[in-house]
Amino acid sequence: MSDFKEAVKKRRSIYTISSDTTIKDKEIQEILEFALMHVPSAFNSQSTRIALLLGEHHAKFWNIVKDTIKKMVPQDAFKKTEEKIDSCFACGYGTILFFEDQTVVKGLQEQFAAYAENFPKWSEHTAGMHQFTVWTMLEDAGLGATLQHYNPIIDEAVYKEWNIDRNWVLKAQMPFGLKKAEAEPKEFLPIEKRLKIFK
Repeated sequence: MSDFKEAVKKRRSIYTISSDTTIKDKEIQEILEFALMHVPSAFNSQSTRIALLLGEHHAKFWNIVKDTIKKMVPQDAFKKTEEKIDSCFACGYGTILFFEDQTVVKGLQEQFAAYAENFPKWSEHTAGMHQFTVWTMLEDAGLGATLQHYNPIIDEAVYKEWNIDRNWVLKAQMPFGLKKAEAEPKEFLPIEKRLKIFK
């Protein structure tokens, strides 16, 4: 239990990453496979889908993000965004794309009509648990990561570039790489404002 607690505690948003890695590509794949196999989902729906982008695919993804944003914002605003993307995300070793398969969600809505309105929310819960699990395992392997949300503006380009099933809805992007610096100290709200115990 103590190792798990320490891993959860150490998992932070790391914005200073490099294109190096502490583990082999196969081990990164195994982390993703572990999450897909063992993270829970409502009704055992297993609706989460993942794409791992390494090498030129990782670079291409962040170029897509920049090209998309460049068309939407003034040049001076884009320059700041471009600098952040290049220095915090594109400079990493790889990017993990998290999706939720809407075919699964809609199928469950039809099969269990009484719970229909809940399945999209439960799908989001599943997505979050997968993201947290992968993030924590990457941290435990010595890698830093952040969770980004450039969807939905990049969705169409992602579908086309990697021939992704359009029933897979992009939920988040996780650039990762070797940590060049640790996260800043974190402030915590008083626990008594966040936890109530009745016994």
